[in-house]
Amino acid sequence: MTLKIPALLIGSAAALLAAEPAPLPEGAVVEEWPHFLGPHFNATTRDGPLLDKWPAGGPPIVWEAERGDGYSCPILAGGRLFLFHRVNGKETLDCREPETGRIVWSFSYAVDYQDRYGFSSGPRSSPVVDDGRVYIAGVTAVLHCLSAEKGEVIWQRDLTKEYSVPQNFFGYGPTPVVHDDRLIVNVGGEKKNEAGVCVAAFDKKTGKTLWEVRDTWGASYASPVVATIRGKACALVLAAGESKPAHGGLLTINAVTGQVYDRFPWRARKYESVLASSPLAIDDKRVFISECYELGGVLLEFDEARKSKPLWKQREFGMHFMMPLVKDGHLFGFAGRNPPDTEFKCVNLANGELVWTKDFRWQVDGQVEGLFRGSLLQAGKRVFALGEDGILAEIEITPEGTNEIQRSRLFTAREAWTLPSLHRGLLYVVQNGTDPGTGRKARVICYDLRAKM
Repeated sequence: MTLKIPALLIGSAAALLAAEPAPLPEGAVVEEWPHFLGPHFNATTRDGPLLDKWPAGGPPIVWEAERGDGYSCPILAGGRLFLFHRVNGKETLDCREPETGRIVWSFSYAVDYQDRYGFSSGPRSSPVVDDGRVYIAGVTAVLHCLSAEKGEVIWQRDLTKEYSVPQNFFGYGPTPVVHDDRLIVNVGGEKKNEAGVCVAAFDKKTGKTLWEVRDTWGASYASPVVATIRGKACALVLAAGESKPAHGGLLTINAVTGQVYDRFPWRARKYESVLASSPLAIDDKRVFISECYELGGVLLEFDEARKSKPLWKQREFGMHFMMPLVKDGHLFGFAGRNPPDTEFKCVNLANGELVWTKDFRWQVDGQVEGLFRGSLLQAGKRVFALGEDGILAEIEITPEGTNEIQRSRLFTAREAWTLPSLHRGLLYVVQNGTDPGTGRKARVICYDLRAKM
């Protein structure tokens, strides 16, 4: 059955329903997507089974809705979808029904920010849902805690005013992370002639400050993650800011007490460099971090005191913003700074050896297409890649090489840098810019990937 819903004048665009999704298969494995990078903080989910073969035109669309500015990832938890964007000069959090796109409630506040490099002026960070609350950190570092049910403000903090958070290159960007009763934030504050508050933990229910870490490193565009390192829950914060000379790196912090165990510098010397790829915890003693401007990637090993040392460094395996996948003792990812030098690569996790390189490009009607700075999402044993101008592909990756299983162009719009979300067999993809071919504006699109039983 095909339904259509007219657009409503309610601030954020109403969804256009294309078709009802297939029923969720009996015995399906389902995981929520409550924060950026998914349920396991590594762009993987056990969600499935999924559709084996897409139709000729690509995965079926369930619904779509126009959206405002920003690069935020759709978040799904508690039977709701949360989308953070900028609409008519206001940072807006929409709560929608995941299978219809219908707006349940919207929350917004005015924001004064203009990206000085001409990129989107909307939020970079994604919502975080935990225990009936949703947290958002806007592009001007205003932090809100809202009721997930009704969108009512529980508490808020203006980090820029409290901690003197600078605008940096592209505004404020890292997504907070929840651990037990605290919200951990890469604040990135500055203080004249001394270290500002780089990282802080706030009581997730009240917003009260629980601990602060002072450091000259600022807020990066990589989002902190919490992982168990040598038996302790640690906040892994890849911290950086706009600085001359450029500095930054990985802070390993006790998530409960705020004790700093380790400080590992890892950032290019270039003033224009940023850190945007989140730390990847391999196990309880190894963490991979990377940057794409000069140094590339490094695998750190932590001793019993949680002090790190590099196991290997690989200049040719530096991520711009995506998180690599770990599979069969190897790392896989789109390495490089810009499309001309970005390639899909495989590195041996044991020694950092570059095993193979694949240039995912091809010609269509005389035009060069490709995945370029793509994002990877793994569901069970299946791996999906979203190219930065709207091509979705399913690929097979092994230490011996990679093969394309299927691909489809979803749209033709640059800056599709947002990692898709997968929940209950539905894939949520964000088109961040206008499609020059069709004129379609930025939108969020729900695709049906449910296996047909």
